[in-house]
Amino acid sequence: MGHLEEAAFQRALDPCASCGGQSFEISAYLDRTVSVMLGEANGDGKWCYDGEKFIDGVFRIRCMACNVEPYSASDCPRCHREDALADALKTPSRLAAPKRCPKCRNTEVSLVAFAPATARTTDASARPTTPLPKALFGEPGYHVVAVACDACDWAVVAEGCPICGATGPLRPRP
Repeated sequence: MGHLEEAAFQRALDPCASCGGQSFEISAYLDRTVSVMLGEANGDGKWCYDGEKFIDGVFRIRCMACNVEPYSASDCPRCHREDALADALKTPSRLAAPKRCPKCRNTEVSLVAFAPATARTTDASARPTTPLPKALFGEPGYHVVAVACDACDWAVVAEGCPICGATGPLRPRP
């Protein structure tokens, strides 16, 4: 599990202790898929997480009225390496998507990545809005987890933590 479990997540979205505000911005690393052709993304991709994985990736919750943060973590949201978040948000992915499959030479591959994103909520009972990605394929902060060929059985997975590069071991995810 991440640093933030569901009950603590819900408490962080209670009315702000500082100003009573009920609107929050939630920053998280979330699972995202994208199709890539000849090394270029075919669109922005799609989110591919469930509710537990959303909470698992949260690294900051900020009151939109007064900027108080009822929750903030500087550790990597995937492996919990201390103070790794700032570097992860500004570094490129360690795993690159090839222009062609190295096995069959197909031009299309699919990938799963962790992308930083923000979502908003208006009160503790409301579902967060659809997240907005803060980095897309090829941009700093977007970290590829795995790449697979769309035509054959070739695949590759990032070594160590795909977000911060730590050697592991990686903790189980929900």
